[in-house]
Amino acid sequence: MSSGKDLKSEAGHDEIAASLRRHGIRPSAQRVAVARFVLQTDEHPSAERVLAAVRRDFPMISRATVYNTLHLFVEHGLLREVRHGASSVVYDANVDRHHHLIDDETGEIHDLPWTSIEIDGVEQIEDFEILEYRVVLKGRRRSAATPSSADSGSTSTPRLDQENDPS
Repeated sequence: MSSGKDLKSEAGHDEIAASLRRHGIRPSAQRVAVARFVLQTDEHPSAERVLAAVRRDFPMISRATVYNTLHLFVEHGLLREVRHGASSVVYDANVDRHHHLIDDETGEIHDLPWTSIEIDGVEQIEDFEILEYRVVLKGRRRSAATPSSADSGSTSTPRLDQENDPS
């Protein structure tokens, strides 16, 4: 199954509809409209953000349709639902393994490559079988005057523009 990001080059209705069919989803006009936004954005949008964006081109779409469509896309592997806190839910079209960095100043969520962070000892956590884990970092961009590990000769600092390793 391909990730939602495969649709970046597929801006047309027919291509999006074909991709939905490949994922076992019947492509209604409303579903295609939601897919056109949510599967082609680099954002990690909330359902309300998706609703606002889709209503620009499809003004009659209902809130319930958007929420139901997002849940359907999650069930079929086109999106991942990401919870950051008790009441913050966003959707991620990058369904490959990766971590997130939340910019403390802007609230933007950036994808980090899976291999950019190493976690030791997950298997040794007592009384739990760990099914999955993701790391969420919170930070802010360094100012130009702030020294970074790049200045000290380190080459292992991940950059936000690196590709994810889907392994």
